Amino acid sequence: MDVRAKKSLGQHFLTEQGIARSIVEALVPSPVRDVLEIGPGMGVLTRYLLQRDDIDLKCVEIDDESVVYLLQHFNGLQGKLLEADFLRLDLRRIFPGPFRIIGNFPYNISSQIFFKVLEERERVPEVVCMIQKEVAERIAEKPGSKTYGILSVLLQAWYDIEYCFTVGPGAFSPPPKVQSAVIRLRRNARRSLGCDEALFKMVVKTAFNQRRKTLRNALKPLACRKSDAMEAASAGVDAFRAWFSSDPVLDLRAERLGVEDFIRLTRLFSSMGD
Repeated sequence: MDVRAKKSLGQHFLTEQGIARSIVEALVPSPVRDVLEIGPGMGVLTRYLLQRDDIDLKCVEIDDESVVYLLQHFNGLQGKLLEADFLRLDLRRIFPGPFRIIGNFPYNISSQIFFKVLEERERVPEVVCMIQKEVAERIAEKPGSKTYGILSVLLQAWYDIEYCFTVGPGAFSPPPKVQSAVIRLRRNARRSLGCDEALFKMVVKTAFNQRRKTLRNALKPLACRKSDAMEAASAGVDAFRAWFSSDPVLDLRAERLGVEDFIRLTRLFSSMGD
């Protein structure tokens, strides 16, 4: 008996075996053997993952109906399948060391999955996933594009992104209303941003939340808070205000800045006028 796709869980089950094989093959052989599959559903990727002798697989599935199906159809999953919500999972209890991630991510929570990956970035050297094509393009896009955004900057700060291939709606049951794409994230060499990471995230998110405005206008609330705090502390507020009103980079929109530009901007925001 097949599993009923549930709209509330964003389920669209991949049915094309050739695409499933290609996704699993995109997971590069690595010294890191531990692999976590997110949302195996009816096991279309699981089947091929279990055939690989270079990985130690675990799966996390929130749908109890899928869990029953998987345990009935894949003997190799005994002791490897967790019935849980990935977003609430304490990953350190499952993987004390590094691990890689693969999966057909539910489209309605794909961004949340990536934010959790960022939290675990020192332990997750690779992610291979299928997501909505629009989100995949946004993540892989370079500065200057209208699709380039918050997730682009935050992920590209720590990962090299590769857009692998596009998958049409007909490869799924039920077919989604959008196209899908497979991307691969591989951890880059960066170990530190060299700036206040919390402020970096705030600058990036604030800049893109009003992406049609120049950075000077979009970041004005942050600048006002900083200048007010500096004025209260009598700490170089004039120099900060002079920089904020004159730096030519602030005449640009957020989509024009790459990761290094946002790092520089965060450093200036943090240190200017101190």
